[in-house]
Amino acid sequence: MSNALSCLSELSQRLNRVRRHFAEHIVPLWQGPGWNAELALPFEALDAQQRPEPVKRYRAMACARQLYLFSSRLEQPGAAQRAAALFDSLQRHFHDAQHGGWFYSIDANGKPLDRRKDLYTHAFIAFACAHYWGQVKAPAVAAVLDDVLTVVTQRFARTDGLYEASLAEDWSNLNTGPLQNPSMHLAEAFLQVLAVRDDSATEQALLTLCDALHRHFIEPQHGLMLEKPCGTVDNWFEPGHQFEWFYLLETSALLRGTPLHAAIDRAFDFAERHGVERGAVLAMLDVQGRVLDATQRIWAKAEYLRALVLRPNAQGRLLEQLSALEQLFFHPHGWHECRDASGAVSRHDMPSTTPYHLATALEGLRRLDSAGTIAH
Repeated sequence: MSNALSCLSELSQRLNRVRRHFAEHIVPLWQGPGWNAELALPFEALDAQQRPEPVKRYRAMACARQLYLFSSRLEQPGAAQRAAALFDSLQRHFHDAQHGGWFYSIDANGKPLDRRKDLYTHAFIAFACAHYWGQVKAPAVAAVLDDVLTVVTQRFARTDGLYEASLAEDWSNLNTGPLQNPSMHLAEAFLQVLAVRDDSATEQALLTLCDALHRHFIEPQHGLMLEKPCGTVDNWFEPGHQFEWFYLLETSALLRGTPLHAAIDRAFDFAERHGVERGAVLAMLDVQGRVLDATQRIWAKAEYLRALVLRPNAQGRLLEQLSALEQLFFHPHGWHECRDASGAVSRHDMPSTTPYHLATALEGLRRLDSAGTIAH
């Protein structure tokens, strides 16, 4: 067997093991101990013994991410019922009937806790509802999707093409300004809308957003996507977000070839060279490539994996990363969320939000099932 075929065979075997672990040891956590049947919501996190962490809050964003998770697996037993319950809970627990939009969080008793309106939450509601509607085509889901898109474009939008990261309960301005991460997930949500329906308004909103991000967030020397607008003191970049952006842009026929795509494509090697050490994706670096935080997070590894599928001659790195995911982050009771700079486990809880990253990574890794798409 040639080296290339041997590598593909090992990649296939490792990927199948990762898929099995996800299906058998991670997803069931949120159908069993991670599910609060009384509120019909996922607990925020489980401990290492698969017990719910003490409840302080439930976030709408976490509910939306779990809606995506189960609407991606509707053929699995119980998934359709769980997705329907999560969709209902988004409206019942988090929707603000007075001012519109969705609260950030509720307390342990189901009462509004943090009543602010943040873009990150609304982006994930749009993303999850678009995906869910694509699966079930239910009018109620379409109505919520239309509602959240209207809220985003009418309430959060700024005159410079960007979006406020957070607003008050009554939509008054908190002067937070725009931030990279919620903007990225809004772009992801817009892409998901366009994947399930023709929507010229959303298409234009996406192009406008990406143009504004290129103008205001891209560091010119290396093309890095910064976490705050250019010129912000002590700004930084996160390799995981560079890889996440690369995947979103590279897989979009609409965005591939835009100035933002060109910048992120150029930034990939810099982020990889300075932000990946001994198979670990580091958390934060400055624009010169100096490490600010060497924490290794499972979500960043997941984003690196699906980005690598789209890079040329990446079979060796894919094998390394899949192996590291298995050996360093998976365990029989679920997963490790973080390791510190020395490699020691630094978080022992398992957040309900993490399976979203693993699910999207596995969706991206489906490209490995066709050998011709690994290198191009």
